[in-house]
Amino acid sequence: MFRAPPCEPRPAEAGFTLVEVLVALGILAIALAAIGSLIATNVRGTQSIDTHLTLVETGRAIMTGLPDRNELALGNFSGAIGDQRWRADVVPFIAPNVDPRQATPWIPQRVVVRVQSPSGLILQLETINLRRRGG
Repeated sequence: MFRAPPCEPRPAEAGFTLVEVLVALGILAIALAAIGSLIATNVRGTQSIDTHLTLVETGRAIMTGLPDRNELALGNFSGAIGDQRWRADVVPFIAPNVDPRQATPWIPQRVVVRVQSPSGLILQLETINLRRRGG
C-alpha cells in the first residue's frame, strides 16, 4: 500500500505577504493600462486611415465619373455617394504668368472636388483640364 510521505513543517517565511501581492497587482495594473492605451491609440489610428481611404476612393470615383474634358462645362455639381457628400467646381484656371489674350487652342479649367465624410472630415482633390477652344 502507498503511503504519502510525512508533511514537512513549513517555515514561517514561506509564501507571499500581503504587501508583495499588492505590489504585484499594482505592477500588473500599470502594465494592463499601458497596453490598453496602446490598443486604443491603434484603433483610433486605424479608423482615421479607414476614413481617409474612403474619402480618397470616393473622390477618385467622382473624378472618374466627370464628363469628358470637352463636355465639362463651367459651374458646379454636387451629390452624395453613400453617406458622403461631394461637390465638384469647374472654374477657369488663371495663371499669373500666362497672358490670357494670347491665342492658344486650349482653355485651361481648374476642377476642384471636395468630399465630406459624416464626421466632418473634408478631402479636396484638384486638377487642371485642358479644353479645346471652340469645342
